[in-house]
Amino acid sequence: MTDSHDLGQGDLEHGALGQAGGSWSPLAGSAQAVVLDILVHGARPRTELAARLGLSGPSLTRITKPLLESGLLVERASLAPSGSGRPSVPLDLDPDAHHFVGVKLTRDRLFVVVTDQRGRVLGEHDEPLPDPSPAAVVGQVTAVVAAARARDDRIRAVGVTVGGQAGDRAHVRHAPFLGWDDVPLADLLTAPTGLPTWVENDVRALTQAEHWFGEGRGLRSFALVTIGAGVGLGLVAAGEVLGGAHSSAGRIGHQRIVVPVPVPVPVPAPTDASAPTCDLGHHDCAGAFLTVAAVEAAAVRALGRPVAYDDLLALAADGHEAARVVVATAADVLGQLIAGVLNVLDPEVVLLSGEGVRLATVGGAAVDAAIERGVHPTAPPPRLLVQEFHFDEWARGAAAVAIQMHALGR
Repeated sequence: MTDSHDLGQGDLEHGALGQAGGSWSPLAGSAQAVVLDILVHGARPRTELAARLGLSGPSLTRITKPLLESGLLVERASLAPSGSGRPSVPLDLDPDAHHFVGVKLTRDRLFVVVTDQRGRVLGEHDEPLPDPSPAAVVGQVTAVVAAARARDDRIRAVGVTVGGQAGDRAHVRHAPFLGWDDVPLADLLTAPTGLPTWVENDVRALTQAEHWFGEGRGLRSFALVTIGAGVGLGLVAAGEVLGGAHSSAGRIGHQRIVVPVPVPVPVPAPTDASAPTCDLGHHDCAGAFLTVAAVEAAAVRALGRPVAYDDLLALAADGHEAARVVVATAADVLGQLIAGVLNVLDPEVVLLSGEGVRLATVGGAAVDAAIERGVHPTAPPPRLLVQEFHFDEWARGAAAVAIQMHALGR
């Protein structure tokens, strides 16, 4: 692995959660709520923690005493009093006591990170995925995890994400890019890696990472829209990541849209084979216009030659007319999707992410115009945040799932 800092074990003492072998006792009730609040939000004085969780001072003392004695929580340096009272002593945990592996599987590549338990990336690695069969992938992931554990004896759990449907954080129900259906991936990996393993939809996992450790931290509601090989949607409402019946992040890519006009070539009738389509053959859904492959296909039709996605965005930014119209067409569709999310959820923030997210910057005017058309005139302007994206963010989302499940003692 290429590490962002030295992971040598002699440099860090086992702290809050690192008693001999890093044992973990599952928590429940108020004890779990205390640890989760500190895990996500950082060190807190006792008075603030009690107020946030609706606990009395004596109750908080009773709950935290065994957590402090076990080393699960630690006391940080005292804070100066705000008035004439005594200094407050914040409670915290040691983020380096437990580490986690996150793995993102794509059609032909495997991305891996090791994080601490606050989602900070300690090391990252990627390699080709030459054989996407379940047996080959299990073997390759097992080898990567073994290499990580050889360097870091604090790794406690593994999270794996795929583009598709995951059930019970254990099974891959359907992963079209890998050609998988009904693969019990968690069970297949737990035995050879020697670590508890969980499986999740990639967008839902990325939403969890943003909710606990990223731009969504502290927000009661936000939407995450991703653009890349597919189009994804993650939602947080009332402080909880929402999931559908199959624990996926929804199928927003198949949302029907109004075909943008103008487009680089006349829009063919739905029976015309040259019309843009999604992977299911739809002519008027978002995926037919907004994925990286769809935008590149539109570029071929408009420019008469293949143009890579990033090159097309660069041409549009430089004022190339045909490229600009291709980008504006896709950006209009993105704006329509965002308007729909705003109308349904009214989130505090809409985060835009994924490997194709630069579309929202280069085509920003078209995005804004489509949103303005699609929402009620009295609605306040939405707060949009376009994130600079690195592919390892998908793997960090996988690690966030492992952190969550480990912290909940499941």
